[in-house]
Amino acid sequence: MPSSQVEGFLTKEEEQQIIRAILEAEKHSSGEIRVHIEAHCGGEAFDRARELFYALKMDNTRNRNAVLFYVAVEDHCFAIYGDQGIDKVVPGDFWNETKNILESNFKKRAFKQGLVEAILKAGQELKAHFPWNPRDANELGNEISKG
Repeated sequence: MPSSQVEGFLTKEEEQQIIRAILEAEKHSSGEIRVHIEAHCGGEAFDRARELFYALKMDNTRNRNAVLFYVAVEDHCFAIYGDQGIDKVVPGDFWNETKNILESNFKKRAFKQGLVEAILKAGQELKAHFPWNPRDANELGNEISKG
């Protein structure tokens, strides 16, 4: 898939709306959220998300509370990968509920809307379990990474 199709997955305005959702989700928490988009996952989406999570050094957060939203555009697949800090405190159905938000929106080709809703849902859990305090710093960039 040419990179122009990855670039065309979201408009620049949609990307900015997703970044604003990340900022909103992180505003009241020490948690970190990122989105990564690429053409192919080369296997299982969850395995690729986990690989990218470590490649992007998302496991380096103080509270191990980062969440990666991963999308492989041409393969029509996605995954959500949460670090061990958040994974052990969220309700048992949290990841499936969040996945369902993405899936239902993606089926309607509402890619931006699905990401925004899922990011804000993750932000609610991060706020509940990892509330912001004055010592917190933004440990990871909020831009959408692409591969």
